[in-house]
Amino acid sequence: MKQPGKRPEPEAAMPKTKKTLGWGSVATIAVLAVVVGFVAGSRFGNVLSFLHFGGQNSNLPTQLDLSSVQDVYQKLRDQFDGNLDAQKLIDGAKKGLVQASGDPYTVYFTDQEATQFLSDLDGKFSGIGAELDKKDNNLVVVSTLDDSPAQKAGLQANDIIAKVNDQDATSWSIDQAVAQIRGDKGTTVKLAVVRNQQLKEFSIVRDDIINPSVKYEVTSDNIGYMRISRFAETDTVTLAQQAANQFKQKGVKGVVLDLRGDGGGYLGAAQEIAGLWLKDQVVVQEKRGDTVVDTLKSGGNPLLSGIPTVVLIDGGSASASEIVAGALHDHNAAKLVGEKSFGKGSVQQIEQVGSGGQLKVTIAKWYTPNGKNINKEGIMPDVIVKPTDADIAAAKDVQKDKAFDLVKNQ
Repeated sequence: MKQPGKRPEPEAAMPKTKKTLGWGSVATIAVLAVVVGFVAGSRFGNVLSFLHFGGQNSNLPTQLDLSSVQDVYQKLRDQFDGNLDAQKLIDGAKKGLVQASGDPYTVYFTDQEATQFLSDLDGKFSGIGAELDKKDNNLVVVSTLDDSPAQKAGLQANDIIAKVNDQDATSWSIDQAVAQIRGDKGTTVKLAVVRNQQLKEFSIVRDDIINPSVKYEVTSDNIGYMRISRFAETDTVTLAQQAANQFKQKGVKGVVLDLRGDGGGYLGAAQEIAGLWLKDQVVVQEKRGDTVVDTLKSGGNPLLSGIPTVVLIDGGSASASEIVAGALHDHNAAKLVGEKSFGKGSVQQIEQVGSGGQLKVTIAKWYTPNGKNINKEGIMPDVIVKPTDADIAAAKDVQKDKAFDLVKNQ
């Protein structure tokens, strides 16, 4: 699937044809953002028809009776001792309506928040460079961006945010946490996190972050190493194709694809990346309820097909990362090494709201080629490798070492 159209300008409305998988729900602590990704394609015509003309909620009234909301507003307006902002009240009502869905990945954005969301997904923002999500009612670090202040300070995937600037954050929403943790370059935020039942404290200086989504190299023993930190619209496919071409030209003995800490991104990018190994094969299937609404296949030019490949995953690998890992694994194109992935098995789409703002709404669940939905379960690697505290302290990457060993011996 190709992604049609251009990325919107900063003040432009986001097209309906954007879907997300990863970052659509995992908050990038810096500015706004969150998980796991967008997808775009002409196929959305069919999906939108399904959404607009029937579905799981077709029994609900076409118009809600909001007279009680107006009654609350009138009492608030008449009795509140303080200054109210009409636009903030409207935005708050929209956010509350959407939040009542009970789905952490369905979110109302103001236009400014939506613009920031896209900037974060493309890797350009100010903050500490971490991704947050809600898991078991806890605010959890999903991953840290490469070379970010969060990573340099020592934050890790699955750290539970307990305090922000000495404030109890245990009951906060993702948006509340993001609002407190983000900030201008050069300023400091204090975080207290729970890791392995121990409380750890960090003081992190915020910075501007511009981070390419793909890094690659060919090692001295002729192994291709490709690290994807997110599935962005702007550079992921281009850089990954450059990497694949270089690997092919140098005749690498094998490939290590590192998706650790990759919180997801655009589904179209994930589909293209899987297509570097798979030829005309199912990458992922989308369902609403029991109804299949789309089946995405790889293209016809798999540059890395047949080359021994190991994919690295961990608890920070979410959504689009899990789609790629699941597809390569189900088609026996790669072995998985590391730790169980995050477990985000839903797809989001952005809808422009006529009165202003944008709605990121869960429209489907996705399934691996073998028919598995990994939501809240994750993907278990073939070879489990968990670094010890001593490994981390010594900066020893035992997962990566194991992946290279396996590739060399395939």
